[in-house]
Amino acid sequence: MTDLFSKFDPLIQQRENLLATGVRDPFSLVMDEVKSPTVAVCNGRETILLGTYNYMGMTFDPDVIAAGKKAFDEFGAGTTGSRVLNGTFRDHRDVEEALKEFYAMDHAMVFSTGYQANLGIISTIAGKGDFIILDIDSHASIYDGCKMGDAEVVAFRHNDVEALEKRLKRLPPEAGKLVVLEGVYSMLGDVAPLKEMIRVSKEAGAMVLVDEAHSMGFIGEHGRGVAEEQGVIDDVDFIIGTFSKSVGTVGGFCVSNHPKFEVMRLVCRPYVFTAALPPSVMASSATSIRKLMHGSNKRAHLWENSKTLHKGLRDLGFKLGTETPQSAIIAVIMPDLERGAMMWATLLENGLYVNLARPPATPAGMTLLRCSLCAEHTAEQVSDILKRFEIAGRATGIIS
Repeated sequence: MTDLFSKFDPLIQQRENLLATGVRDPFSLVMDEVKSPTVAVCNGRETILLGTYNYMGMTFDPDVIAAGKKAFDEFGAGTTGSRVLNGTFRDHRDVEEALKEFYAMDHAMVFSTGYQANLGIISTIAGKGDFIILDIDSHASIYDGCKMGDAEVVAFRHNDVEALEKRLKRLPPEAGKLVVLEGVYSMLGDVAPLKEMIRVSKEAGAMVLVDEAHSMGFIGEHGRGVAEEQGVIDDVDFIIGTFSKSVGTVGGFCVSNHPKFEVMRLVCRPYVFTAALPPSVMASSATSIRKLMHGSNKRAHLWENSKTLHKGLRDLGFKLGTETPQSAIIAVIMPDLERGAMMWATLLENGLYVNLARPPATPAGMTLLRCSLCAEHTAEQVSDILKRFEIAGRATGIIS
């Protein structure tokens, strides 16, 4: 009998080899207590958090918490139903109204996660006979949305406008085409040249979907993302986002100005066939989104944190994923998985948590430590983070 787990044997062996070196299991982290958006007790030790995607620090905002508590008391713990059955409560509609206000768009649709938003929209919009053209470094949820649908998938080299244009020109002019891009790519924290990419997409008659999960609330004049910052948000057909980053809760969404968009509520399987999020989560999310509309001071402070950390790490001799800070994500590239895991564990032992990212999730097979800054990190904490990186870097021999 074939063991269906045998396909995972190389990964199991790699993990066992890593643990045999004495490195802590990267998946053993437990958050015993969370004191603030930037500090927690992890595995019994007080730790600075630098890997949570809590970009705007909204998880402990008193108004966000109060709204959730009120809805919890009024509507109970859960919905026990799909949005198309009994699962649409007052706060589901309210969070969709908040999203329409935030993006100044006509339609908004909330999913249970950001993953499901990509899965549902992409697989439903592009069907048999259509083409999906995507950046090769796209998120797993985008690739899974492609797999779930029947469209033909065409990938192009990361952030390469010319490669995108060439792919588009090879496709049948009459075919339906959906170009899928991201504003900020989550591994290296680099920004897409959306202005040029959207121009060539529209010239080829394609619709455009942009995932702004890692830029919402932070990038752009109103925090609407890279498309807003580059002046092309009105040319985007669909914007996908998540509540688990800057909003500080959980859930996903799509906003659009397409006049037929509401039909998606009837035909999008990851929306129709799953339970709706609890009303308490929706009330917290709506409050958070409306507060993010007025978050310019927080955005400015987050940019300062990003610039300071990027320069400090570069000056220490670390190899970074981008030449300049482009987002709240700063990727520190490691020589290999073993030393990357050792560096990660050394930082954790010294009270600093970052994300250890490895192949196949990372581009070009690299291992990296992914730092995600928060608007609530103080200047003193950023300075402290740099000291801990220096100590760990020298202890592991990654910097001299």
